[in-house]
Amino acid sequence: MGGFDDVDPRRATLTRLKRSGDEVILDQVLLTCFPAPHSLTGEDVVEISCHGSPAVVRSIVDATLELGAVLAGPGEFTLRALSNGKINLAQAEAIRDLIAAQTDAAVKQASRQLNGELSNALGPFKEKLVEVIVLLESALEFVEEDIPAPRANEIDLQLAEVSEGVRKLAGSFSAGRLLQEGIRVTITGRPNVGKSSLFNSLIERERAIVTDIPGTTRDTLTEAIDLDGIPVILTDTAGLRDTTDGIETLGIERTRRAMGDSDLVLVVLDGSADPGPSDRELIDQTAETRRLIVFNKSDLPSFNSAACCVEDQQAINVSARTGDGLTALRAAILSSVHSNGMDDGSLLITNARHYDLLCSTQCELEAARSAVRDRHSEELVLVPLHNALRFLGQITGETTTEDILSEIFATFCIGK
Repeated sequence: MGGFDDVDPRRATLTRLKRSGDEVILDQVLLTCFPAPHSLTGEDVVEISCHGSPAVVRSIVDATLELGAVLAGPGEFTLRALSNGKINLAQAEAIRDLIAAQTDAAVKQASRQLNGELSNALGPFKEKLVEVIVLLESALEFVEEDIPAPRANEIDLQLAEVSEGVRKLAGSFSAGRLLQEGIRVTITGRPNVGKSSLFNSLIERERAIVTDIPGTTRDTLTEAIDLDGIPVILTDTAGLRDTTDGIETLGIERTRRAMGDSDLVLVVLDGSADPGPSDRELIDQTAETRRLIVFNKSDLPSFNSAACCVEDQQAINVSARTGDGLTALRAAILSSVHSNGMDDGSLLITNARHYDLLCSTQCELEAARSAVRDRHSEELVLVPLHNALRFLGQITGETTTEDILSEIFATFCIGK
């Protein structure tokens, strides 16, 4: 790429842009040149900072295309940086996650992986595996006798340490998935207990229709909210009751599906009336699910606070009309997420591909440990160890095929 001799590398230069062969000034811009390999992609890069008018931007882009430039495709700069060794595959995926992040917590985790924290966490595992592999291959080539028992025990302890580290990292995926996809919270209860009013209060706008007529909500309504950086996918549902109305029946079926797919169920009861048989039935039906019992209408004189303990589970008193108790409810929702380890400041696995590879790695490590304990030959121990090392390498792209790369970068094109 020519023209770098006229400007200082990596220093912004104020200049005027003209179309080739024309004296008409397109714009006064800041021009910054990054000669290879000291650039984001490892290639020669020129950055043009122009005024924000769409017409100005379009004229500059058109002028560069006329000179033979080609518009970059989605994710192309990231792919070039990966191809030139400026980042690894885990960091490339972190860029995608950073673009898609909707909350501060998701941005934080994506930034940590972009800065290489996941790669750094995997580094010691790889080093210990390489040490064991070298030891076993040396014994296989130069020693006729089997590895002595003390050395076998030492190898088993090394592999156990790596296996435990991989297990803990993989175990963070349950919290990482919620952080990436959002915790799915379904509001359920009998008709007219204030589910839609509570839904509107939590999302802080009138999204659901609220009337005094029972059964107003016939379908599920879903909105995403941000609770202290944690994405929450909140779903309002049709009231659960026996009905002969065909449309309402369909809505109730969707309610039950939403409850089955959710990470947390808010069981809303009318706190101004004693719990009836249908309330007790709903409480029994959700006994095995992660749930919060919510007594609504705490602003009414008939509200019975003594009824707010259901089967030894302390209920949360709220008023969807006045907003009283909503802070406690939001805190309880967050507490259910934080119990999964999301708030301890540790690195979380947010990528399903990484999780699958970590699980595969752990299986191979346990197979190798079993072979060591059973005093099998070095060859039978080395096979799962090489597999484990290969799986860890696939996370950062050291042993990743072109098919996997194509699949990953295809997600840039569809905005994931």
